[in-house]
Amino acid sequence: MILVSEVGPRDGLQSISRVMPLAAKKAWIAAEAAAGVREIEVGSFVPPGLLPQMADTAELVAFARTIPGLNVVALVPNAKGATRAVAAGVMGMSIPFSMSETHSLKNVRKTHAQMLAEIAAVAEIAHAAGVHFAVGLSTAFGCTIEGAVPEATVVRLAAAAAEAGAAEFSLSDTTGYADPAQVKRLVRAVRAAVGARLTTLHLHNTRGLGLANALAGLEEGITTLDASLGGLGGCPFAPGASGNLVTEDLVLMLNSMGLKTGIDLEKLIAVRAILAEALPGEPLYGFTPDAGPMLDYRERLAK
Repeated sequence: MILVSEVGPRDGLQSISRVMPLAAKKAWIAAEAAAGVREIEVGSFVPPGLLPQMADTAELVAFARTIPGLNVVALVPNAKGATRAVAAGVMGMSIPFSMSETHSLKNVRKTHAQMLAEIAAVAEIAHAAGVHFAVGLSTAFGCTIEGAVPEATVVRLAAAAAEAGAAEFSLSDTTGYADPAQVKRLVRAVRAAVGARLTTLHLHNTRGLGLANALAGLEEGITTLDASLGGLGGCPFAPGASGNLVTEDLVLMLNSMGLKTGIDLEKLIAVRAILAEALPGEPLYGFTPDAGPMLDYRERLAK
């Protein structure tokens, strides 16, 4: 079973200027869960003054917790955010740890050493509350500010974060720099340092390589893939890093390959109407919603 984790309500909405109405966010989350999505990152616990798009995250957590079988997760930038997330009732939380120190200073205003101390503090908060805690190794494949990020740096910082208390890791292609060969190399290298705690890829489709990179990760044993409905999102602190992996295209690929996701593709595509109505004029991406499934798609699912 491959877990497709929907990150649109967080990573997608933080990257656009408009604020999606709370009722529309709730409808989006409920509809995706009804389509079979088992994990949704509903928002982030950042100061509302920085990202007003995320001001209602606590309300979304409370709502999402009422949906049976849904793993409700959120992003936290620091220990203060983690405390708020625990109070809101999250089941899991993640913190972004940029492998590019320049990006880290832009994104969370902390050096690598400061971030490791923050990770240790968040790990304590999560452990005491019984909340799952993951670290997202962002800009792991390259940075729009620094350029290439040495693989040895990623491995060293991942090991340090594991020592600080991370229970799980994702490799994040924040800037859309990754290629399939690099994905394979880095998954192997980081897994050698942190073992089975590396489960997830967070990919962007900035240069059209998102699905190819996802497949490369699957071939290396990755079991969770982040994606955003309609390809909404990117990173507001990484210039040019537009375009999350499109949930609809990813689900089509996985389902048609015979890999189990538990997601009904037709129901998933129908969720786009909620976004189109709530965010008129906002571009929505993806080939699958335009072309539709293959004529033999149902037969492929039955195999």
